[in-house]
Amino acid sequence: MSETAKVLTLDGPGGAGKGTISRLVAERLGWHLLDSGALYRLTALAAMRHGVALDDEAALERVAAGLDVVFVAEAESTRVLLEGDDVSREIRTEQVGDAASQVAALNGVRQALLQRQRDFRQAPGLVADGRDMGTVVFPDAELKVFLTASPEERARRRHLQLQEAGVDASLSSLLKEIQARDARDMQRSVAPLKPADDAITLDTTSLSIPEVVERLTEWLAQRGLVPET
Repeated sequence: MSETAKVLTLDGPGGAGKGTISRLVAERLGWHLLDSGALYRLTALAAMRHGVALDDEAALERVAAGLDVVFVAEAESTRVLLEGDDVSREIRTEQVGDAASQVAALNGVRQALLQRQRDFRQAPGLVADGRDMGTVVFPDAELKVFLTASPEERARRRHLQLQEAGVDASLSSLLKEIQARDARDMQRSVAPLKPADDAITLDTTSLSIPEVVERLTEWLAQRGLVPET
């Protein structure tokens, strides 16, 4: 691990665009990428597959510590293997997302995954996407951004994603799930969802993906972290 590698943290609620934005910024800069949410989703999925209760903290901590996970970078996405099985699509389902939110509230699980996340910090730099990247995992990051959007816009985006994937979903149900997950993430006692004190908050409700990527790149350049474009 390189402690001196530059880090951009992108925190925020689900549906704010963190995943897509993080991948595009990392690709543009040639930096490494950490999708921390995937680790919690993988922990939840592994627990579900092995019959571990989502409130059994000791057992879940063991699951998190022993995750057999491989991330395979591809042209436009990252393929995720759990115990040799491609679960790239399965970990993005609403069921796994809700389970991950429950698992992420447990301190034992968060501690088990902390060092694994920090090990992604490699030169020339890292784009870290999650909910506590700037507050807990990389508190010394050179640039911290908190991406947000209205719950209605985030539900609309998720609904569109599911439609494109051929999955039927209710927009009103998605909105309720997002609001419930937001409340759970913000109110948990361990690493609650909130901007770091030195983070810049960026509301993406009315911004396009290219606009957000451009703004982040400009902020990095202003801090001398990447060359001016």
